[in-house]
Amino acid sequence: MDLPAPLLRFDSVICRFGEVTAVGASGAGVSCAIAAGSFVALVGASGSGKSTLLKTVNTLVSPSEGRVLFGGEDVAGLPPARLRRRVGYVFQSIGLFPHFSVAENIAIGPRLTGDKLPPARIAELLALVELDPALASRMPDELSGGQRQRVGVARALAGEPELLIMDEPFGALDPVTRAALGNTVRELHTRLGLTTVMVTHDMAEALLLADRVLVMDKGALVADATPQALLAGAGGAVAQRLVAVPREQAERLAAMESLGEGSGEARG
Repeated sequence: MDLPAPLLRFDSVICRFGEVTAVGASGAGVSCAIAAGSFVALVGASGSGKSTLLKTVNTLVSPSEGRVLFGGEDVAGLPPARLRRRVGYVFQSIGLFPHFSVAENIAIGPRLTGDKLPPARIAELLALVELDPALASRMPDELSGGQRQRVGVARALAGEPELLIMDEPFGALDPVTRAALGNTVRELHTRLGLTTVMVTHDMAEALLLADRVLVMDKGALVADATPQALLAGAGGAVAQRLVAVPREQAERLAAMESLGEGSGEARG
């Protein structure tokens, strides 16, 4: 039986900036296929090339060699407006326009392609990201960081995209807000039938949210595994160094908890 074609494919992608090769440093290029409906985390240390690779999807970066195929078509040949309608993008820096209201920020993508979002659709999008629709008239500086990033997610979903790409979307948020927004995004991924690719340096976040984890190191793709396989020791040395961080933190917390329980029993 023939397998369905992947929604997104990186085909021997190499990205050079002058003498620096950010992606494909081994010379072979990065190749992988992402099936429709997947939630994929792209993980690696700073400078590993993960954000550069992600930006080739919506042509913010053009590969020096190789191709990025979306729905079987080379993104380099797709009209930018059509591509960006089909791909929702959540920025690391949130990127709301400070002089536009929340509603205007959410509607900016469809507006650029000649569509106007009615107030009811704005309210629906705000509700999707668990914000009060009454916030539509607010300005970005009247919102918390977590609220602004939720607006960023609503903006990315405004064009009803097939693919959601996120570049360190929760990096500037406090841990509680970060965890809550991560859960919201995961729920939206399932509810809306999205394909999601998220760049993160946080392996714990990748393991908890994604179905598949791609690990990059020095511009090369060095591991491609499920969270369960990574936790069982798969993926090689680089991947296991990243997995070791949340594992060691969890072990230290468990040890502290055991000590606390022992102290309580001694006092009793």
